[in-house]
Order: sequence, then C-alpha cells, then structure tokens
Amino acid sequence: MTASPRIERLRQRMAETGTDLVAIGPSSHMVYLTGVDPHGDERPVMLLVSQTYAGFLMPALNLDAARKNSDLPMIPWSDSDGPDAALAQVLEAAGIDRTAPSVVLDETMRADFALLLLDALPGARRRFTGDTVSFLRARKDEDEYRRLRASQLLNDKAMQAGFAALKPGVTERDVASVIRSVYLENGARPQFDLVCFGENGAFPHHHTGDTVLKAGDAVLLDIGGRLGGYPSDMTRVAHLGEPSAEFAKVHAIVNTAVEAALAAVRPGAKASAVDDAARGVIAQAGYGEFFLHRTGHGLGLDIHEPPYITATSDTVLEEGMVFSIEPGIYLAGRFGIRLEEVVIVRSDGPEILSELPRDTVIV
Repeated sequence: MTASPRIERLRQRMAETGTDLVAIGPSSHMVYLTGVDPHGDERPVMLLVSQTYAGFLMPALNLDAARKNSDLPMIPWSDSDGPDAALAQVLEAAGIDRTAPSVVLDETMRADFALLLLDALPGARRRFTGDTVSFLRARKDEDEYRRLRASQLLNDKAMQAGFAALKPGVTERDVASVIRSVYLENGARPQFDLVCFGENGAFPHHHTGDTVLKAGDAVLLDIGGRLGGYPSDMTRVAHLGEPSAEFAKVHAIVNTAVEAALAAVRPGAKASAVDDAARGVIAQAGYGEFFLHRTGHGLGLDIHEPPYITATSDTVLEEGMVFSIEPGIYLAGRFGIRLEEVVIVRSDGPEILSELPRDTVIV
C-alpha cells in the first residue's frame, strides 16, 4: 500500500529526528495525516506510524465509519475484549523494538490513551509532536493556502455584515446572530464571535452577551468561521458616532504596531522578532502595560496552532507559515482596540489573507 504524501513527509521527518514511532489520537493531527476524524470517547483509538507501517488501533464500533475515509489497516478491538491485545498486534505490525524506542505522542491525546501505549513500551523515550507532525503542519501547502484564503475572504463579508447591523438598541447577541448567519448562508460553520460593546472591548476574551449598544460606544468584533475545513480569524473596531481623540490616538498606535510586525515578517526571522516589533511600538507610545497578550498564533486545521508569535519564541519563520498578527491596547472601564490580520509567509514577506481595511468604521 502506497502511503499518502503527508505520511511520507512525516517518515522523512521521523528519520531526520531519530523517531521510531509516532502515536496520534483522535485530533486535528489525525485529520491532517489521514482524513479520519473518529468519534472521541473513552475507547482508545490511535494512529501509529513507523518507517514501515501506518495503521490504526480502532474500536470495533467505529471501524466501518473510519474505513470510509482511509484505506490504512485498522486493527479493531471490542468492548468485551479490551484494547491491550489489539495494541500489541499494531505494535508488532509496526516493527517497533520495545526496549528503548523513540516515541512521539500526540499532545492532545487523552492521558489514559498515552499511558496505555507507554505501558506497552516501558523503555520508551517520549516527546510531543513539535518537531514532527506540528513541524509539518506549520508549513502550509497550496491547497491549504487556498482554503485559508477563501475562509478569510468570507470572514470579510461576515465582518461587514456585523458592522451593518450596528445601531442604537441592538445587543451584542443580536450582532453575533447576524454574523453567524453569513457563515451558514455561505456553507461555513460559525466558530466564534466576540462582539464587544463599550467597556467590554477591554476584555480580550469577552463573552458576547446582552449589553445594549448606545451612542458614543466603541465596538470590537473578533470573529471567525470555518469554510472547507479551515478557519478564519479577524478583529476590527467600530464606533457609534465620532470617536474621541484618545480612541483615534490608540487606534493609530495599534495600527502602527500591526505595520511594524508585518515589516518584521520574513523567512529566517524569529517569531519573537515579530512580537518585539509590535510590542515596541506600543511600549514606546506609553501603553506597554495595556498590551496583555502575545502578538499572534498560527492557523491551520486549528484556530490556534504553531507557530506562536510570542516574546520568547525561537521559532524561525519559513515560507508557508500562516499566523495572526493582533496587537491590542485595553483600557479597563473604557474601551479596547485590537486589530488582527492573518498572514502567510512568502519569500519576500507577508501576504495578508483579508482584503478588509483596518480603519475604524464610524456608524
């Protein structure tokens, strides 16, 4: 059986990193490698990949559904028998020397699944997927780029619909409902909608609620949907009536921070340099203590995945990496401003996936 291109790339990476076995639970890692997205419960299910084998430990009741998405071998186990014998069979098929194998574990796998495997490999040297599966996922191929771009362009429409719904008397939930309808009407699934009126914008992860929009309020919208299996993410701001001089000043500072971060994005640069560029602008303007989070996060099958754009990240940026740039300033009791772009690293710098300006929308 010929392995998929992604399995083959994983094997190349395993050889480069001295990895004998990669064990993946029901997760986006499994979807990325095989297209299989099994029901996740307490029954152990794993994809095991070695240099000579790729196959599944699979609960019998999920077997037929899983086979619709993959022709990789699947060794089933039943509730009456338990998974131990089936796991031993998979490990034997994978040709794993059980004395001291180098094993990569899916960091999102249930702890009892991981311990089941490690108990079967008592001498295993184990680590997580950072230099194998996650390493590969951080570098998007052309199909992934197209899907991310299409999802982001739909997000532009959803954001514009959210702005159009702003008027005195509407609630945050009302606007969120309008945004969600745009995703659904265009074949996408809503993922999140942070609709923040007034002082709620100063909470970076505000939960959309029943706050009513009134004259003079600032508005922050952080929204995303999932189209073609891939998510979008974007933050923009609006104002009901002309904004104050301070709001305009803070918006300009945050936008300059975005531009500085964009200028720092290039192959070979460290992720920390992008964070430093954005953070430096805000700190120099006197608002450093009000920038409360990292500058960005990767996007792919997951809304948050590597690379992470933080002050401590040594990740070296490469072509094909996709991540957000989203500095913010949050003034408690007043307003918050965050401006977010999603970019892909190209040979000559970043390509922004959205086409929506970052200007404040005046309602």
